[in-house]
Amino acid sequence: MTDPLPAPRNLVLIGGGHTHALVLLMWGQNPLPGVRLTVINPGPTAPYSGMLPGLVAGHYTRDQLEIDLDPLARHAGAHVVLGRATGIDRERRVIRVTGQPDIPYDLASVDIGITSDLPDLPGFTDHAVPAKPLGAFAQAWEDFVSRARAGRAAPHVTVIGAGVAGVELALAARHRLATAGLAPRVTLLDAGTQILRDVRRGARAALSDQISTQGIDLRTGVRITRITAAGAELAGGETIPADLVIGAAGTRPQGWLAETGLHLTDGFVTVDRFLRSVTDPTIYAAGDCAHLSHAPRPKAGVYAVREAPILLHNLRAELTGTDRRPYHPQRDYLKLISMGGKRATADRLPLRIEGAWVWRWKDRIDRRFMAQFHALA
Repeated sequence: MTDPLPAPRNLVLIGGGHTHALVLLMWGQNPLPGVRLTVINPGPTAPYSGMLPGLVAGHYTRDQLEIDLDPLARHAGAHVVLGRATGIDRERRVIRVTGQPDIPYDLASVDIGITSDLPDLPGFTDHAVPAKPLGAFAQAWEDFVSRARAGRAAPHVTVIGAGVAGVELALAARHRLATAGLAPRVTLLDAGTQILRDVRRGARAALSDQISTQGIDLRTGVRITRITAAGAELAGGETIPADLVIGAAGTRPQGWLAETGLHLTDGFVTVDRFLRSVTDPTIYAAGDCAHLSHAPRPKAGVYAVREAPILLHNLRAELTGTDRRPYHPQRDYLKLISMGGKRATADRLPLRIEGAWVWRWKDRIDRRFMAQFHALA
């Protein structure tokens, strides 16, 4: 009598972020027998954040920056569950998903990104759109452009937050509306007195000049009291008219993580040097939703991408009983920041580096990243 085959192990990837997309790609090249792989994502595609300003500016179409999970999952031999994860029952080892049966897991990884929602700002939820999650924002932006071109909305945009994301979006929005033949009015608001605090002086000077040259109304040191259908109300009573208000100030974790019982840092899953939860060895986390306890870093796509091979190795190690590998994030990285039109600046040295050639450099990097996924289709 032959021995029965062992039951397959359940590996579940929660979220289709950059790290998990690369894990699926590499898993398909060398699958592990005896493992049932599942990926949970709210929609059938996962957008690539590096090309979002280009989409807003009109340089890319929606399909160019979206990873189609169906061919990627087929390549990896994975099952796709479409739905939003809402919780992890660690006692029962199941993941709760809106509109779906509970998903069992033996080993799970979380890569659900972040949000730039501002729920504590009155009126934001009803009258504004956060820049993240990217998919919902991209759709809201395209809808707004259509309404503005049809004359059903004024081409007036207010962006909250003058960091890199907010500045890129403000410049991109102004470019898109102007090239559509409209007369854009773009306002950039920040509570601080200095913008672009996370970039060096060369890139800050290049971007500041573009803000001025392109006629974007920059307001610093302001306090927003409310968002209404008419725009953003400031302390003192002034209203900044806007038919679209975009939230790009700061990053917030997904709220349901607080109910998992995992150790969190500012709401993000605290992981060790192996990208494993410091609370539960059966749960890993990567990308923006994770906090690297051994080497804290800002939220940036470059870390999500470089975590992928380490996460893949360690998930396989957990399933096979082999040694894990630590993740050592780099201390600094090159930022290529777009300026609305096909022009960009590089933030790597204190020098001012900018031009159309920098945008072409960024465009090649982004297209090369996406090509590996589009080839599967």
